[in-house]
Amino acid sequence: MTSYLPTLLAPAGTTVSTSALDSAADTLATISDRFYGGFLAWALIAVGLYFTLRTRAVQFRLFGAMLREVAGSRSSADDHEGGISSFQAFAIGLASRVGTGNIVGVALAITMGGPGAVFWMWVVALVGMATGFVESTLAQVFKVRHSDGTFRGGPAYYISRGLGSRRWGAIFAVIITFVFGFAYEATQANTISTMVQDTFDVSPWATAVVLVLITAPIVFKGIRRVARIAEWMAPLMATVYAIIALVILVMNLGAIPMALREIVEGAFGLNQAFAGLAGGFYAAMINGVRRGLFSNEAGEGSVPNAAATATTSHPVRQGFIQSLGVFVDTLVVCTATALIVLLSGVYDPATAQADGASTLTSASVASQLGDWAQYLMVAIVFVFAYSSLLGNYTYAEVNMDFLLRGRSKHYGLRTVILVATFIGAVSSLTFVWNLADIAMGVMAVINIVAIVLLGKWCFGVLRDWEAQRKALVAGEIEEIRFVSTDNPYLPRELPGDVWAAPSSQEEPASPGNHASVGA
Repeated sequence: MTSYLPTLLAPAGTTVSTSALDSAADTLATISDRFYGGFLAWALIAVGLYFTLRTRAVQFRLFGAMLREVAGSRSSADDHEGGISSFQAFAIGLASRVGTGNIVGVALAITMGGPGAVFWMWVVALVGMATGFVESTLAQVFKVRHSDGTFRGGPAYYISRGLGSRRWGAIFAVIITFVFGFAYEATQANTISTMVQDTFDVSPWATAVVLVLITAPIVFKGIRRVARIAEWMAPLMATVYAIIALVILVMNLGAIPMALREIVEGAFGLNQAFAGLAGGFYAAMINGVRRGLFSNEAGEGSVPNAAATATTSHPVRQGFIQSLGVFVDTLVVCTATALIVLLSGVYDPATAQADGASTLTSASVASQLGDWAQYLMVAIVFVFAYSSLLGNYTYAEVNMDFLLRGRSKHYGLRTVILVATFIGAVSSLTFVWNLADIAMGVMAVINIVAIVLLGKWCFGVLRDWEAQRKALVAGEIEEIRFVSTDNPYLPRELPGDVWAAPSSQEEPASPGNHASVGA
């Protein structure tokens, strides 16, 4: 989510003025670039490496368990205990992760940093899987039950309940509500209207009206409706896009080794012919790191809001599922985009321009499959952007629940979502994008500090799961189920009743009874 995107995604015909607003946007862009490149990217990588070591490389040694959890989570018996299923929570997280950044963002990373940027996207995704596992497991550990039967959780909740600081939890909640409740909703709508206008010459005002009409019935039904839509939309968009990449790969089998060579050599600056606009090793690394980090969102504190909404028998299960989401976003979807661009012959590092990144992927697909493919790309971009719009709404609602302690129907927030959708479709949002970049960065810093301080809870919960899995294999227990009461693996007694032993609850065993939203 870099500061380049607003210019690239501005509606056709928009002219850049010299107003005070544009000057402020330029200033924010400079701050954003220095903040990401000088601090945040390195902090997130360091945290990912730390969690990789402390979990004994959970993302590698338990990758098979992650696949099994996703495969079995949709029809799990847990789905009937209230809330939404683990698969639906995975789909919501995937819907927000996988968006226009996977098309425009990857093309921009290659344009600015060369093919080598893709290698560094892979690196940050692999270490980011550990970070994603930790933050999503913590979201499950400290979640609370909402009055409508669903769960709420995420950084605001684990900061408040785990670290005992409701003030910092509230600060986080305000920031993420702004970012996902307005700024990114508007940007996704802007992306849709831009593509529709450029391809079909449809007025952005008409697109804005249609978007509002199809979004309103969904968001006004709440998280369950969003979950049902995301459940099929997110996997569908990733599957269709992966099929396109596979077709192009098959058409260019002989060129794949060269594409991989360009990625590796460009990553370490071994061949200047593969350098991007900025040139060299540093450009490849910083552009790959930035696009990788803010495509898969590991460490930002956004996806845990979706992870917490799942009904599951053990926190680690959802940690596995969301960690796999990082893999799918970057190692599958972003790599698919990169190979499409590199194999098509459209991309030329000697002539590439930053202002052409917004259409580079679409042009690459069309060059391989024919001009008709540009219409297919419009459909894909629409699904990517629209599913992100819905996923972002979920994050905003969860944090509004924290701020208002669950005493709101969120009609005001849902109205703001529609307003943001309309404004985004008809406007150029350069200033808002740059402001949101910085707000997202501040949000990530707060989350990083929190998950490092609370890491011992996740490590203990992981040890509990591994001990139960060993007992399950030995036939000593019938199922893996987390109970926090008198759990020897936890640093202390877990607050709240969600994971308490059945004997300490007023109702029969079920993961989640009695805890109050906003605790």
